[in-house]
Amino acid sequence: MKELLNRPWHLTEDGEVFLFDKPYTWTSFDLVNKFRYLACKRLDIKKLKVGHAGTLDPLATGLMIVCTGRCTKKIDKLQSGVKEYIATIKLGETTPSFDLETEPDKQYPYKHITEEMVREVLKSFVGTIEQVPPAYSAISVNGKRAYKYARKGQEVELKPRILVIDEIELLDYDLPLIKIRVVCSKGTYIRALARDIGEALQSGGYLTALRRTRIGDFLIEDALSIEGIEEVIRDHVDPILKVEKDNKELNNN
Repeated sequence: MKELLNRPWHLTEDGEVFLFDKPYTWTSFDLVNKFRYLACKRLDIKKLKVGHAGTLDPLATGLMIVCTGRCTKKIDKLQSGVKEYIATIKLGETTPSFDLETEPDKQYPYKHITEEMVREVLKSFVGTIEQVPPAYSAISVNGKRAYKYARKGQEVELKPRILVIDEIELLDYDLPLIKIRVVCSKGTYIRALARDIGEALQSGGYLTALRRTRIGDFLIEDALSIEGIEEVIRDHVDPILKVEKDNKELNNN
């Protein structure tokens, strides 16, 4: 965090890459729009090209990469980096969305699950696997987002996707909750992973918490909080803009 705050950020239309810690319940677009508004206000411009490298669900927190100006061309490359997540899964129940967006709809036995069983099941997900995305997802089906069908109670068929799980580590075992660390490729739905882990344990499972901690070489430890947006613009952008303004005045004289 200190290293990031000491960076000589140069927020202009030429572009820069920022790291933020997305808060709980905020959408990815909420964060981008907040940043764009404050940046445009500070730079005294009407428009600034801003994009993010990798969506996070509203009920997830953690690392988001925000790019401005010409750096938005780097988004595809940045979001293709390996991701790391910390996920808490509740076993013995499922919800239609496989997270807290919807209420539990089914109960399953879970007291037969041992810590050793969990460790063995987690091993089975490491490597190249197929995963069916959750119905509550932004995948396009006939030109419409899948979650829009799901929220109306309409079923849609989603095809399995090939993805790679590099690592899964059990961090905590306290039934009916388990906490895991997952290192995975782009396109992995951790909610779907929670569903599949529950099924593999002959039970059910859904996410109660999710935090993204890494994208490629970028770490959550270096990210700014939302409260830090105004701070970084004030403390690191304004001085640079002042120097540029002074230099222009000198050159014109």
